[in-house]
Amino acid sequence: MLIYFAAPLFSQAECRFNQCLTEKLEVLGYQVFLPQRDGVERDKPPYDKMTKEERRSAMFQLDTTKIMESDVFLFVLDGRVPDEGACVELGVAYTHKKFQHPNKFLIGLHTDARSAFIGSKLNPMIRVPLEYIAPTERQLLQVLKHYRNFQTLADFVEEG
Repeated sequence: MLIYFAAPLFSQAECRFNQCLTEKLEVLGYQVFLPQRDGVERDKPPYDKMTKEERRSAMFQLDTTKIMESDVFLFVLDGRVPDEGACVELGVAYTHKKFQHPNKFLIGLHTDARSAFIGSKLNPMIRVPLEYIAPTERQLLQVLKHYRNFQTLADFVEEG
């Protein structure tokens, strides 16, 4: 099963967290597409020979393809507000699930206590498409470990 890992990746702390969590997911038996590791990077062939616009297009195409290939879309929601690129990726994942891949599991991890919205930690356009939001890394790993045992998302939801 493939997980697409959507998260902010612009600081050393974010990148370290993403890498550490990816390693834990891979120990559970998941294949993980981690954009900071597996995606378009300007100093990595063939991207190092591309213009900035070509790289941007290649990044969009690769990430979109991997989102659609994924069985699980994982969105790390931490931060003052969720990462805007990951929000777009969630939209792609939700649309793909709705029209082509009903068993795609859309899950979030939100350990951040900050809230940008009165009465809610998340904008409904982000909260509603996510089928589950884990409040801790431990709980996320437990849910994903349990999820691997099911043939369909409906079976997993039915099991509770």
